[in-house]
Amino acid sequence: MISSCSCLLLASLVLASLGVPGFPSSAAEAATTERVIVNRYTGLAIEGFDPVAYFVDARPLIGLPDFEASQAGVVWRFRNEGNRASFVAHPDIYGPQFGGYDPIDLARGVTYAGNPRFWLISGQRLYLFGREQSRDAFAADPKRSLLDASARWPAIERNLAR
Repeated sequence: MISSCSCLLLASLVLASLGVPGFPSSAAEAATTERVIVNRYTGLAIEGFDPVAYFVDARPLIGLPDFEASQAGVVWRFRNEGNRASFVAHPDIYGPQFGGYDPIDLARGVTYAGNPRFWLISGQRLYLFGREQSRDAFAADPKRSLLDASARWPAIERNLAR
C-alpha cells in the first residue's frame, strides 16, 4: 500500500517532469517562447546540447543539469562552468542563429526547427538545420542562404510568440 506522503511525492515528480508551473524541472526556469527552439516537454533549448561545445569541441555534446543558464527565456545546458560562462557573456555569438530555425527554410518563409545534430559554423556563428540536405545546401552558398534568411527573419520573428 502506498502512503499519502508517497503519493504526494510521486504527483510532484510527475508534475515537475511535465513542466507544470510551480514545479520547476530544472535549476534554471524556462518560459514559453517560439523565438528560440525549445523542447516543450523539457524546456531545454536545442535539446539540451551545449551550444559552446560546437565551437570548442567541434561537435555536438549534451550539456549537464549541473551547468544550466536561463537566457532568452529558455534553459540552456553546458558541459562545464567555462562553457556556461562563455555563453552567458556572449549569447549572441554562441546561441544558434535565427533561434535555431533552419535558415534554408527561413529563406523560403517557413519556420522549421533545426536539429542539433545537423549543424554548421559559418562566419563564427552556429546554424542548425532540419535535414542534412539543408545543411549541404547552406554550405554550398552560405552568403546567398544568409541573405535570403536574414531578409525574411524580421517579419517571421515578429509573428513568433514571445
